[in-house]
Amino acid sequence: MCDDELIDRIKSGDEAAAKELIDRYYAAILRYCRWHCAVPEKAEDLTQETFLKLFRSLHGYRGRNMFKAYLYTIANRLCIDESRKMPFYSLEDAEGIASGQNEIAQAENREDIRRLLGVLSEEQREAVILRFGQELGFSEIAKVMGCSMRTAQSRVRNALRLMKREFGDEK
Repeated sequence: MCDDELIDRIKSGDEAAAKELIDRYYAAILRYCRWHCAVPEKAEDLTQETFLKLFRSLHGYRGRNMFKAYLYTIANRLCIDESRKMPFYSLEDAEGIASGQNEIAQAENREDIRRLLGVLSEEQREAVILRFGQELGFSEIAKVMGCSMRTAQSRVRNALRLMKREFGDEK
């Protein structure tokens, strides 16, 4: 069943559909929030708040097979709001930031990922995390980041170019 069909069932009061939607996306949203939070418990709180806001705002969701972007937009805004409240933590200072993210990196290369992401601007880092960490398409990234699809593509392309230039000779 596609996401939009689940949403329609949730709007009509189907609790099983709500559970299925949470089961489908909870782990991915938690991983995404962990990239933005140095404290794992805060990432968990933001993940739960993402789903709470989602269910409160479902009346505003218009479908068109863009649910994933809609959900990540909510998570993105919550993470940004939270980052404004918290002191800045660099990626190097964040303990356990890559824990539980085996699909992105094995334990032995976490430091390499931190170094790679550390050379990027905030926009480039966000685009790379959404593209490769969360496997969003460029149109979804554009929606989450509030930019055009070409800008999202450019951010990822420029980030990859910069990372290759900075660290390409080391490999």
